[in-house]
Amino acid sequence: MTTFKAKLQDDLNAAIKGRDELRSSTLRMTLAAIQKEEVAGKTKRELSDDEVQKVIAKEAKKRREAADAFTQGGRAESAARELAEGELLDAYLPKQLSDEELEGIVAAAVEEAKGAGAEGPRAMGAVMKIVNPKVAGQAEGGRVAAVVKRLLAG
Repeated sequence: MTTFKAKLQDDLNAAIKGRDELRSSTLRMTLAAIQKEEVAGKTKRELSDDEVQKVIAKEAKKRREAADAFTQGGRAESAARELAEGELLDAYLPKQLSDEELEGIVAAAVEEAKGAGAEGPRAMGAVMKIVNPKVAGQAEGGRVAAVVKRLLAG
């Protein structure tokens, strides 16, 4: 078992012993998603710590999207629960980049792409290729794409 997955399991055991219903149910769902990912495909495999983090990030994003949907549907109590679960999962993820840090990285990538001859909105792919490895796990793709579009537009 990877160290990250073992930490989740240990935290789940502690939450169960402490009768923390929110934490235990959230960690159970997350471990189930990790296990599902491990058995997906033709052969069962053990996920690396990076892959486990990607699964946790995906689960946290699902919680944020569900909270938005519940809020729009007028179900504030369900939205609050989803937000609490998302915050709990965010604690297991690397610190997210601030808007200023992200904009600085994207601006440098735009200049690099322009130096290579890419200009205007068509340079989006070139800039994203430069930016994505630098911000992997520290910023959501949609957030990165929005900043890239804004800076390419002028």
